[in-house]
Amino acid sequence: MNKVVQNADEAIRDIENGMTLMLGGFGLCGIPENSINALVRKKVQDLTCISNNAGVDDFGIGLMLQQRQVKKMIASYVGENAEFERQLLSGELEVELIPQGTLATRCMAAGYGMPAIFTPAGVGTEVAEGKEVRNFHGKDYLMEYAFDADFAIVKAWKGDTMGNLVYRSTARNFNPVMAMAGKITIAEVEHLVPVGELDPDQIHTPGIYVHRIFEGKDYEKRIEQRTVRTRS
Repeated sequence: MNKVVQNADEAIRDIENGMTLMLGGFGLCGIPENSINALVRKKVQDLTCISNNAGVDDFGIGLMLQQRQVKKMIASYVGENAEFERQLLSGELEVELIPQGTLATRCMAAGYGMPAIFTPAGVGTEVAEGKEVRNFHGKDYLMEYAFDADFAIVKAWKGDTMGNLVYRSTARNFNPVMAMAGKITIAEVEHLVPVGELDPDQIHTPGIYVHRIFEGKDYEKRIEQRTVRTRS
């Protein structure tokens, strides 16, 4: 099975209006820049996007928000995007805020083939409204369904032609759990290498989870908040 595609445009070729997408990354670290840009070029609409956050105004998912491509955003943190705030307050964008650990665990549940998980996070808060609560050993737990995403789009440092992936440092973040969870997983990598070049003990995502892979280009790797120490 040949998993290698030429570029982002080919990788997202069958993403259609109304689909649900998982997008890896944390802040601007480890986001699939090439694939997001391809989605903007394709002008696909009415998307439900699952991501830790919503990018910034002129980068990442923020570019899709500018083009009104996102119908619903499922995320943990959305504080660095003025256009997101405007669409939320005006009622143009549906938003589901989820505790970060719950977001990660719902991704893992999808990857493991589990229909739901139970978590104490959110019990007794607005997060629990309309959801089932069960008591185990005297403690209440909230039932959360596993995500059901048409595509997971992730970014890795290195990958081989069979789809095995290695992430670098903090860019590992949500990428491994989302790579497991999509019906179709697209991986863009900085370096695409032949099978056998990656150390098996260093592989973070086995190729069994990856359906398409390509070598990206022109990565900006922006820093969301640059903090420097004042020199004396």
